[in-house]
Amino acid sequence: MITELRLQMRDAVRPFALKYGFAVLPELADIVVIAWLFFTTLQFSLSPICRALFPVSYGKADKRTRRNWDVHLVSLVHAVVAVVLASRCLQAKSLDDDRAFGTNPDANFLLAIAVGYFIWDALESILHFSEVGFVVHGVACLTIFTLATRPFVHYYVVRFLFWEVSTIFLNLNWFLDKTGKTGSRLQLVNGIALLGSFFCVRLVWGGKMSYDFFVTLNGVYTELPLVYIMVYGTSNLMLQGLNWFWFTKMIAALRKRFVGKSIKDKPNGRGTLNSDGSSKTD
Repeated sequence: MITELRLQMRDAVRPFALKYGFAVLPELADIVVIAWLFFTTLQFSLSPICRALFPVSYGKADKRTRRNWDVHLVSLVHAVVAVVLASRCLQAKSLDDDRAFGTNPDANFLLAIAVGYFIWDALESILHFSEVGFVVHGVACLTIFTLATRPFVHYYVVRFLFWEVSTIFLNLNWFLDKTGKTGSRLQLVNGIALLGSFFCVRLVWGGKMSYDFFVTLNGVYTELPLVYIMVYGTSNLMLQGLNWFWFTKMIAALRKRFVGKSIKDKPNGRGTLNSDGSSKTD
């Protein structure tokens, strides 16, 4: 029954995919749906766990703050999954041999997970609107990864998703803030890991990948619809600019937390912190 259902999903997507040139999308349609259902279910199943583990920070928070917790946890899970799956594809010869149109099963699976995740992300940003930037980010990423089912630039898709390693530390930093660990030694260690991974993976290695991407795009642009050139060319430039902007913002945020600051009483997940760093219980 499950196999038949997955085949029906693939068949349902096939006319749309063939019409718009998404050659590998039909074979990934069921994985995309499963990934979307997984991240959606995860979001709505986290609340009881968070209430039990963090009765103050989560349990006594308002509805919007609790939803932010759930969203950051889903983002954290996706980042870990993306990094693990991307690491399996970094040395794939089929991707390196044809950086524009090469693919393999592992890269296809990673791409399907990413499309499913960004369907969830885009819907979450629209249904619970807070900032236009979140909506733009979700829709833009969904568009980029959907267009990649041509197949197109899976070599770079793998590498750009590996950038999520810094997102792991970014989400952990957010949780440390929310559980009263702002300015703590643990947050300092996490902050160093965040800045180090962001600088190495996104700015240094990512900068080289962005340059290589333009070289690849320049070599095949005559074989692509104009929309691909516009979307990928513009997105690559914007993403690198945003990476540098975010890096400066993160440095400023960490300086604000640690330069000239001492640990003070702050609410944590189970109570508050004393001035010596010990915890008061509920």
